Amino acid sequence: MDALGGFIRAQRQLAKLSLREMASMTSVSNAYLSQIERGLHQPSLKVLRSIADALNLSTEQMLAETGWVRTNGSAPRTDSSANGTSDTEECIRRDPRLSQSQREALLSVYRSFVSGGGSD
Repeated sequence: MDALGGFIRAQRQLAKLSLREMASMTSVSNAYLSQIERGLHQPSLKVLRSIADALNLSTEQMLAETGWVRTNGSAPRTDSSANGTSDTEECIRRDPRLSQSQREALLSVYRSFVSGGGSD
């Protein structure tokens, strides 16, 4: 629940919405939204859909971003997946604090380090 709440808070802040504004958009009280963001309550699917709509996300995308659901029926990831993407790369891609250009730059640097581009 903490991961979901943190993700919702980060997305709300990125959208520059106050709790009251989001409450108005979702028909959920701002007190309840605050409790969800702090991980004190597990929202129903109906509430999650409403929150996702307010944040311009799909419900599935929001749940996948927080690790609540597996995408494409895949198993949870370990160090690398069948397509060679690491958990680190997935975390970089999902970090809401990074812009797309920052993600690409960070992924490029990360890949250069793990490919053996340099040695100590």
